[in-house]
Amino acid sequence: MARYIKAVCRLCRREGEKLFLKGTRCFTQKCSMTKRAYVPGQHGASRKQKLSNYGVQLREKQKVKRMYGVLERQFRKYFEIASKTKGVTGKVLLQLLERRLDNVAFRLGIAISRAQARQIVRHNHIYVNSRRVNIPSYLISAGDTVCVKTKEKALLKIKENLEISKSITVPSWLEFSLNDLSAKVLRLPEKEDIQQPIQEQLIVELYSK
Repeated sequence: MARYIKAVCRLCRREGEKLFLKGTRCFTQKCSMTKRAYVPGQHGASRKQKLSNYGVQLREKQKVKRMYGVLERQFRKYFEIASKTKGVTGKVLLQLLERRLDNVAFRLGIAISRAQARQIVRHNHIYVNSRRVNIPSYLISAGDTVCVKTKEKALLKIKENLEISKSITVPSWLEFSLNDLSAKVLRLPEKEDIQQPIQEQLIVELYSK
């Protein structure tokens, strides 16, 4: 499956805000957004762009795509599902993205970034309802249980991640037990559970043209 493999710090600079794509590095002075808070490119520091309505909508869509590590084709598919689902399209879209298994692993603190969470899932370390699931885009449902079952070497890395992430609060729609590294999905996520500001209506307007 296709994935973005270039420098991710450029993505944060392009969107003008931290997307927390590199884990703990994003909280240090080494963060590119701290050192160079302007768009990438030769003339980035001097370029002042005035965006049209379309440009604002496009940037919001790109921001959300990059935040969750989803490429255009899959993102559009999520939008099509959301538009056919009962409820507010924008909120259903965000709910689908939050329900991804790699995002759940990230929210629990098992990984320090969504990219690392994706790798942990692909390497067969995550089980859903006692069944091994190695598909990062797998959508969890209310009542599901998610747990870590792996060898000692990988387990040490996951515990190290949990120690690093202990200051981050697990969202209220998940109940996590550190003792057996398992979590229960209490309910489906809501927009209020997302920590970063997202204007999902701009994305709906963009795709509705």
